[in-house]
Amino acid sequence: MNTATIRSACAKVILCGEHAVVYGRPAIALPLPGLRATATATAREPGDDARADDVDVIAPDINARYWMRLQPGRPIARIIQLTLTRIGMSPEHADWRPFTLSLTSDIPVGANLGSGAATSVAAARATAAFFGQALSPEDLSALAFEVERMHHGTPSGIDNTVVAFEQPVWFVRGQPPEILAAAGALALVIGDTGESTPTRVPVGDVRAAWQRDPVAYDALFDQIARLVIQARDALLANDLPALGDTMNANHALLQTLTVSNAGLDALCAAARGAGALGAKMSGGGRGGNMIALARDDGHAASVADALRAAGATRVYRSR
Repeated sequence: MNTATIRSACAKVILCGEHAVVYGRPAIALPLPGLRATATATAREPGDDARADDVDVIAPDINARYWMRLQPGRPIARIIQLTLTRIGMSPEHADWRPFTLSLTSDIPVGANLGSGAATSVAAARATAAFFGQALSPEDLSALAFEVERMHHGTPSGIDNTVVAFEQPVWFVRGQPPEILAAAGALALVIGDTGESTPTRVPVGDVRAAWQRDPVAYDALFDQIARLVIQARDALLANDLPALGDTMNANHALLQTLTVSNAGLDALCAAARGAGALGAKMSGGGRGGNMIALARDDGHAASVADALRAAGATRVYRSR
């Protein structure tokens, strides 16, 4: 009987600092442990097929099945090959076994919840574990970042970092992440607009605007950076009202960057109307999700109801 090696990875949200983080400013991101992508590696018996040197990739959520070596440009094929190279495994190795890698996910695609990074990290974990190896969070993050470049063009690296570490992180591009344990206690409510824009589109638009007027946009990025620092201080002091204020101010600056939209603004307004301490879009924008800070779990339920009433297609809780 074939034994299955199963590994998973979580979704994420950006608490504050998106877009500016691409330009070297800090950001804070949180894992969503309850939303996960799952990868299952299963050995193929000799004689199952003639492609003993290849990996059979199955992704039923997107109705896809293909051979890794025949379609190397696909993201899942890319992360498997990167992982095999990292662990020193190939069909020529004495311990090689042909296998099938199946991927499923609870994380909606295009909602700015890190579905691509989670899929990559889950696939890398399962591939390495199938051959009896484990990758460090640092290695997983680095491998997944290479695939993030396929998804997003010029990613900051924050998605793959928070997903690989599965801890709240203070992130500055090019620096080791700092774990912010206090952020894990927040009662956050996530509302999905049901709209989807590929992250590379708003990221590319912001880059084009920055190139046209770097002085003005660097000033905006610096304002966002100051808010991120204030958010960290509020977290460390357990000052939830102050944290909420920074979230609201961050959303206003993201509106100035033109990466919010009417759907995100409406959900943020509904959350604040229900007493949320703060609310902002999260991630690339122009759709996707927003986050709201509740006082506690009981209050989070009321905020969630308000988001549904305002048209959120899906609502999640951070805990």
